[in-house]
Amino acid sequence: MTYCVGMRLDAGLVFLSDSRTNAGVDQVGTFRKQTVFEIPGDRMMVMMTAGNLSISQSIRQLVSELIDDAGHTIWTAPSVYDAARILGQAVRQVHERDAKTLADFGIEFNVSIIFGGQVKGERCRLFQIYSAGNFIEAHDENTYFQIGEAKYGKPIIDRVVTPATSLDDAAKCALISMDSTLRSNVSVGLPLDLLVYENNQLAVTHFVTIDDRNEYFQMIRSTWGDQLKSVFEGLEAPVWNAAPETPGTVLHSTHTGGKPVRVTPPAGMAAPKVSSPPLQTLSQQFHDGQQ
Repeated sequence: MTYCVGMRLDAGLVFLSDSRTNAGVDQVGTFRKQTVFEIPGDRMMVMMTAGNLSISQSIRQLVSELIDDAGHTIWTAPSVYDAARILGQAVRQVHERDAKTLADFGIEFNVSIIFGGQVKGERCRLFQIYSAGNFIEAHDENTYFQIGEAKYGKPIIDRVVTPATSLDDAAKCALISMDSTLRSNVSVGLPLDLLVYENNQLAVTHFVTIDDRNEYFQMIRSTWGDQLKSVFEGLEAPVWNAAPETPGTVLHSTHTGGKPVRVTPPAGMAAPKVSSPPLQTLSQQFHDGQQ
């Protein structure tokens, strides 16, 4: 499995991917999921993949060579949208070639792709491409996409990232999102690839591969965990059975209790009797302890 997140911001784009492909008891695979298609000064585009690795690698090879009906390739497409269409076409061609054979061996055709970048003369764009080759585009209402093990890292992004978020803050948020995923799912693992692209540069602005020795990521992991614990400990404990006039953050009051749903026991069934051991005096307990 894997976890990848891509963000489209007013200031540019952020891409982050892990490199874990499987996490069996005695077999852990590491393959990089992020690929850059770049002609400096003309275009910069990034593809991140999740799902079956053989399918992803076939798509990556095919899309770099594919020519569409208009005679365009990913290297000459007039827009990122057209490049996404070419990538979707590559997905469908790999499906047509391999899906039946994979199904004969009980393997599902499974791939998810985040694809985005900028072509000279247009704005930055970001797409999510599905196994059928169809895709959707990120807009201000939904400024990011996740693929793979997305659920663990989603809450922090929903709370923090907006189109106006700076690239540095978005990168920091992406790393916190990845740390949450790493802590909760063994199928996601280091090293990570982080790419930050600034509007209109038409070349990779910042890129780093992060392993367990990276000082900034280690700071993120320890500080974020400590701060979460501090915030948690600073929250008040729940107040139970409070009088109606009690001020403050009351969880439960005596006039708004509610009752749980209970299952009625069978007729004639009573609680078992619990026999208590006879009481002993201190002298008897001491005497018994000397035996």
